[in-house]
Amino acid sequence: MESQVAEVRAALSQSGESNFEGAKAKAKRVLEELNNVTLNIAVTGMTGAGKSSFVNALRGVKDGEEGAAPTGAEKSTMTPTMYRHPTMPNVNIWDLPGIGTEHFRAREYMKKVNFNTYDFFLILTSTRLRECDIMLAKEIEKNKKNFYFIRTKVDQDVEADKRKGKTEEQTLSLMRHALAEKLKDLGSARIFLVSSWELHKFDFNELIRVLEKDLPDNKRNAVNQSLPVYSMEILDKKYNTFKKLTWVSAFASGGVGAIPVPGVSAAFDLPVIAGFLTTCYYLFGLDEKSLTKLSDRVNRPILAKIHESKLIKAISARSMACLAVELSSYLASEGLEAGLKVIPILGSVIGAVLSFSTTLLVLRKGLDELYKAAKEVVEMAGLE
Repeated sequence: MESQVAEVRAALSQSGESNFEGAKAKAKRVLEELNNVTLNIAVTGMTGAGKSSFVNALRGVKDGEEGAAPTGAEKSTMTPTMYRHPTMPNVNIWDLPGIGTEHFRAREYMKKVNFNTYDFFLILTSTRLRECDIMLAKEIEKNKKNFYFIRTKVDQDVEADKRKGKTEEQTLSLMRHALAEKLKDLGSARIFLVSSWELHKFDFNELIRVLEKDLPDNKRNAVNQSLPVYSMEILDKKYNTFKKLTWVSAFASGGVGAIPVPGVSAAFDLPVIAGFLTTCYYLFGLDEKSLTKLSDRVNRPILAKIHESKLIKAISARSMACLAVELSSYLASEGLEAGLKVIPILGSVIGAVLSFSTTLLVLRKGLDELYKAAKEVVEMAGLE
């Protein structure tokens, strides 16, 4: 019992509240805010800059896949088109009309695309920065919105220059220098070199770091959780975010006395845990659809390896009974299950402490197992 009380005290400290009821109320507010936050990302730039491919890359969707933004000859973006994130419906990525016409007027364009809709703008170019790009950036700045220049198709330029005898470092250095010259009139504006096909390369991680500094906490979490797992750094960001949320989910479960699950001796809040771990499962890219796409892309049999995890099998099968049995094994490994067998349903403070403590322990153990599996995926795919 002492260890459970210590867990509650540590979680109370993390919540910033002095008592159980205060922490419970705060946890519900935090979850409500996270569930209700909406992030709208505007992707704009010259026609042919690869906007739609970039939109698809941000959503973890392949060009040509069902629900993907149309690319190439089939594409004609005349009005802002919204694409919801496949696993985070509160994250919307907008493919805006191209800005490359000779009669382009930045102020009219901003009105046409309803600029107040978006949290920030990503301005794409696949070559040099043109006057219309600069004009648009200045107009966005006037309207007190953040913008970030993205130089796309960098992988193609690197490969083309290799055939001319240039190294990757030389190509990137020349590219940065040429682009920096055009940014002199925009103060601290920066441009990020990106490949929509290989997000783990070049400057995409740096772009995310800058967004994290610029966005408020709730929007920052939405960005991190919406990104496909294309590198160990992004996976670690997701894991650390969920780790901080374990106390929130445990308190939000109510701490209303331990309710035994049929066939399982331990007592914990199964619906809360199932919802939390299922979210992790999808956002870590451990679902069959995500793994199949990754296996095909890197030509490695990743799917079979991940299916060795009993927890992942239970989540994939959506079986609460299998999940309950697997989660109770975490308590057994901690020597808690035997003690919990003799604890009746309690409506007291003791019952609340035990329910909270066991729920928190299972959340953390399950999260760690999913993180370990996702880490193996990243390593096997060579995306470190």
